[in-house]
Amino acid sequence: MERNDLYQFSNSFRANSSSRWRDSGGYNVFSKSQREQENEDEEDLKWAAIERLPSVRKGLVTTSDGKTANVDITKLGPEQRKHLMDRLIKHAEKDNKSFLLKVRERLDRQEILLSAVSLADLVGIEIPKLEVRFEHLKVKAEAYIGSRALPSFYNFFINYLESILYGLHLLSSRKKHLSILRDVSGIIRPCRMTLLLGPPSSGKTTLLLALAGKLDRDLEFSGRVTYNGHEMDDFVPQRTAAYIGQHDVHIPEMTVRETIAFSARCQGVGPRFEMLAELSKREKAANITPDPDIDVFMKATSVAGKETSVLTDYILKILGLEICADTMVGNELIRGVSGGQKKRVTTGEMLAGPAKLLLMDEISTGLDSSTTYQIVKSLRQFVHILNGTAFISLLQPAPETYDLFDDIILLSDGQIVYQGPREHVLEFFESMGFKCPTRKGVADFLQEVTSRKDQRQYWTQADKDYSFVTVEQFVEAFQSFHVGKGLQNDLATPFIKNERDTQLLTTKNYGVRKMELLKVCFSKEMLLMKRNSFLYIFKLVQLLVMAVIGSTVFLRTEMHKGTPTDGIIQTGAAFFSVFMIMFNGLAEISMVVFKLPVFFKQRDSLFYPAWAYAIPTCLLKIPISFLEVGLWVVMTYYPMGMDPSIIRFLKQLLLLLLLNQMSSALFRLIAAMGREMTVTSTLSAFFLLVLFANCGYILSRGIIKNLLFTFR
Repeated sequence: MERNDLYQFSNSFRANSSSRWRDSGGYNVFSKSQREQENEDEEDLKWAAIERLPSVRKGLVTTSDGKTANVDITKLGPEQRKHLMDRLIKHAEKDNKSFLLKVRERLDRQEILLSAVSLADLVGIEIPKLEVRFEHLKVKAEAYIGSRALPSFYNFFINYLESILYGLHLLSSRKKHLSILRDVSGIIRPCRMTLLLGPPSSGKTTLLLALAGKLDRDLEFSGRVTYNGHEMDDFVPQRTAAYIGQHDVHIPEMTVRETIAFSARCQGVGPRFEMLAELSKREKAANITPDPDIDVFMKATSVAGKETSVLTDYILKILGLEICADTMVGNELIRGVSGGQKKRVTTGEMLAGPAKLLLMDEISTGLDSSTTYQIVKSLRQFVHILNGTAFISLLQPAPETYDLFDDIILLSDGQIVYQGPREHVLEFFESMGFKCPTRKGVADFLQEVTSRKDQRQYWTQADKDYSFVTVEQFVEAFQSFHVGKGLQNDLATPFIKNERDTQLLTTKNYGVRKMELLKVCFSKEMLLMKRNSFLYIFKLVQLLVMAVIGSTVFLRTEMHKGTPTDGIIQTGAAFFSVFMIMFNGLAEISMVVFKLPVFFKQRDSLFYPAWAYAIPTCLLKIPISFLEVGLWVVMTYYPMGMDPSIIRFLKQLLLLLLLNQMSSALFRLIAAMGREMTVTSTLSAFFLLVLFANCGYILSRGIIKNLLFTFR
């Protein structure tokens, strides 16, 4: 078939299929029964104009009055984004699936044309998939047990001394070896929801961290983890997979919307932009017109660098966070969102990235069963429709939530008891003589059947005496079970690599350019400074009050230099200025300590490098230092009777400015070293004592005895 014949067929296919597209649920934006012919012609002209422009940044947006407008996607306002989301997803519980099906239909539409014309080089977009395999995974730890593990001064010094002697090979380690994961193997399959179950201390978090490449360096790790057949050294697993931890660590001064938007800006859009550009190119070649709302959404989620995006609004809607989108996250001191909402913010923070592999650890903590069901249902729709991969750990999920999963992995004592389809898990345990009661939740049964305390109640073989079945016996029996044999065969079969699936394996450390990361961190730090403006105002008022007090204490019209007393007064005035400027930077300690957990979480998730976080913090404090020092010098220099020379005035201004910067940097360093308020307060008091004892005012150099000369 020649190219002209292909376009003739494409036009006829468009004419035949456009009616199906217009009537396939959703909104009849192209229906002639709803719009007159001239409106449709006007819309066609607008699409023709868009085709002549950069297609990924232009789209047709339907306004609230039903009219369409040709707009720049990068400049969508809040009202336009809200109206777009209302048109796409009116109710998250009902409309999310149909919305995702429309997105998938736009991609699969090309494959319909492909099957008709058999030209793969012109049309056809397939969503890549991600499969994770782990083989013979072992994780061990060394730790003190018993009384040696208690946090006491004696144990601290003894443990520290032992570590030094152990490093010098003079003493063997007194730590005990503990096995967390014991030779586990399995497959996390794409397009399927996998549930990780297990009693506490069974190794669930360790397994998720191992798959995400975030294990602590102190742990002893062995085994093999591959993504689509590629070793973890071939790509950056921290960005390829989105790990969602148990702890809700957020900046309390930022709102829910700002938290998710900041995460989206740092993580970037991944391969979405290239995929959409190729899709638009092939649609244009095939003469296919997409749904305007779907087109605008896909384009808006493929543009990086926006402070707030359509993707942020979408995550807020499906997670039920619209009601608190503009509420601060909060903490113990700042009133903010509830515990359940904060848990959903933790989930949404990582969903804002481009990762297709979701590793979720206890995301239901603090949530009611209804909210958990809705979140898992939305994740299931995403995984099944858009070829995602999800490995989720839940603690005692409700039966309706349990039924949403396709595969089950039961972990106990660091070993995998069962891994396979949800439909066969009860069959396996029945073959071992254990049956789940009718009114018992399957998830609760699975977590109790391996426990020595609860196992006996599920024994059903009355003709045999019950004896406790250990985890090792369950593991051995699963190897001979038909599901276990199938898993072994799948693990023995090498993964077939292809170029399409490697698109999901990220090889860059960060999602956007480094200068863009610096810009994002600058905007975040500016926002936090505005939210903490009371602190800076209070510091200025404090300096103002102390400047008035100091000026009255050392008040004199001219500087006397004749007697030692005059020198002491002059030195005391200078020391008072140094003292106040030094202590004015003490507030940096608490500010840094409170933000450190968030910094470590975002740094380890490769949101940004450490320097991108530190540079804005330092540079944005310089204008504050100018204001504080300038206020102090203007208020105290001449009333204290200092030298009236303008050169001396500027010298003191410069020296106190440098001193202010030094004190702020010193206290930030102390906070970074201590990482906890008690330790940090102790370190800062020690450093201040050393500084003031050696400043030359409390004890002058001439008074200090020369010990070497004295003992001769």
